[in-house]
This record gives sequence, structure tokens and C-alpha cells, in this order.
Amino acid sequence: MGIIQIELFATLDLVAQAPGGPEEDPENFPFGGWQAPLIDDVAGTQIDAAYEGTDALLLGRRTYDIFAAYWPQYEGDENFKIAELFNRVPKYVASRGTPDLPWAGSTQLGPDLPAAVREIRDRHESIRVVGSVDLVQTHLREKLFDRLDLWVHPIVLGVGKKVFDDGAVPSNLSLLAPPAATPNGTVYLRYGLEDGVPATGDMGAPDRGV
Repeated sequence: MGIIQIELFATLDLVAQAPGGPEEDPENFPFGGWQAPLIDDVAGTQIDAAYEGTDALLLGRRTYDIFAAYWPQYEGDENFKIAELFNRVPKYVASRGTPDLPWAGSTQLGPDLPAAVREIRDRHESIRVVGSVDLVQTHLREKLFDRLDLWVHPIVLGVGKKVFDDGAVPSNLSLLAPPAATPNGTVYLRYGLEDGVPATGDMGAPDRGV
């Protein structure tokens, strides 16, 4: 069974809507492209490394349209090595409609998204989930992921779609590597999904250790 890894950019208040540009998801959101002023070389290197070993992409519809219009034009460009990866690997698209999928290697997932994801998980060793807060929330809610790469940026927006919504489920995660800060103040966190649900306790209880 393959590994599903979510790549996600968020603010301090965990808004994850439209980090890359105003056209990504403009619905009731005035801050499209909030990530662009905070990107630096360290973050770029981290992002490139996070995609190493990827053999399939799982994309939301808007992200697919943006990627399909952008990455093919950089095929073979030494300055955009990630383009070779994105153009080469299979792309699976989550969409409720019947979209045109012109990018080579693209396939629409079936209407039962969790079942479709489980099927491609058996087919690939290393799948990256990219874009669409709705898609990410489905993976988090269904616990259909193994790792979560989260870049937390030093801004607060106060509006926008957040990483966790009202449908979030109790989950345990473990930190896979020490947090890494970029020069612009973004903190890179790498988590792995663990079994069970969060435990509780009483901070005021006496020490009952032996």
C-alpha cells in the first residue's frame, strides 16, 4: 500500500485558501496570493525536496487547471526541474463535474472519493495531495493520508477557508522531523498520522508515578 502525503500552505490562523494567486479560489476571499511575498530560497528547496519520489499527484479541480496551464510550458527547462516530475507522473483529479483534462496522464476520480483514493493508493507507492482545501479536508476527515507537510506562514488573515472545518475528526499525529524556519519566518512542519484518538488527562492531578 502506498504513502499519501499532503502538501499544504497555511497562515497562523490556518487559512489555506488560494496561497499561490488571486485566480486560485477568489470566492469571497480578498487575499489570493498571500504566500507569494513570503517565499524564499529555503522554502523553495524544502518544497522541491517534499516532492522527491512522487509517482502520482492527486489534485483538486482548480489546482489541476492552474497546473495544466503552467507546468507543461516548462518541460525540459533546467530552472524548473519540478516541471519534469509534474509532467511525467499520473495526475488524478477530484471533481464533481465532467472537466476537460488535456494534461497528459490525467484521470478523473470517481464520485466516491474515499473509495477512489484507496484504489490508487494500492497502485502507487508515493502520492502527493496538492491544492483545494475541500480535497484536503476530505483526506483529513477520512484519515486518508500518512503524512502532512505543513508550511505555517507568519501572517493572520481572519477570513478564508481553513485547514480544519466543522467536520474535522479527532486524530493523533507525530512530528517526523524538527521544525525548520525559513528566513522570512515560515515554519515547516512534517507530521505523520498515528493510530487512535487524542488522550486526555488532568494537569492538576497529583503525580501517581512510581
